[in-house]
Amino acid sequence: MPLIITHDCNNCGACESECPNEAISATSDFYIIDPKKCTECLGHYEEPQCAIVCPVDACVKHT
Repeated sequence: MPLIITHDCNNCGACESECPNEAISATSDFYIIDPKKCTECLGHYEEPQCAIVCPVDACVKHT
């Protein structure tokens, strides 16, 4: 299941460059994850990199 970025996002941009699938992009207020591209980094890393680098824990699993 793809991750989402919550409204806790502070628009720092740390996550965008870490995504191996280029699934993260900026809006005017916060970043978003394209669910069609997000694989939770499977095949690249053991854990989702956006969640690891996010300073405010805004990258979470969609429930």
